[in-house]
Amino acid sequence: MIDDATIMKRICSGEYLLFDELVLRYRERLLRFAWSKYGSLSAAEDLVQEAFLSAFAARESYNPAFAFSTWLWTIFLNLCRRHYKRELRHPREMVRSSFAAAEAAVIPEPSSSETPLQVALKTEQFELLALYLAELPEVQADALRLRFFGGMKFTEIALTMDCSLSAAKIRVKNGLLQLAHRFSEGSTSEGEVS
Repeated sequence: MIDDATIMKRICSGEYLLFDELVLRYRERLLRFAWSKYGSLSAAEDLVQEAFLSAFAARESYNPAFAFSTWLWTIFLNLCRRHYKRELRHPREMVRSSFAAAEAAVIPEPSSSETPLQVALKTEQFELLALYLAELPEVQADALRLRFFGGMKFTEIALTMDCSLSAAKIRVKNGLLQLAHRFSEGSTSEGEVS
């Protein structure tokens, strides 16, 4: 398997079709991140496509001394922030209304051995998680999304979010603690943010 930096070097040399390989490697993780943030699969797909287009357009600015994944996630996170600030004033209500409209209630990468009931329960859990993430401060929620949907290491999160390593760890830890508290509340999930 060719590493990302080599692929980018070849793309910059004119082998543009290799960019498809990078899209295949990162699309699902970016999509899960955006879908959990916005509650809309179509908005998530648009943001992912825009991120790949932006990365391709800025391909000459990629520095192979750094991980491609960090560079791509930084581009993506900046796009998400701009979209978030431009379009959304009340993220929890937007996420709730998007999921309530039952738009594309399919979690990416379902297991082929899952029953329809298992898929439905998994989807419901994902939607609930997305609602709870929308209640967190944006930096905590994004750090959690990068860690668990993006599969990033803390050092990569720190680079992507332009913060220290300890800040990245604290954001993830505090976000997990708040999520654990929120999930333990159970039946009060429809109440106000605590």
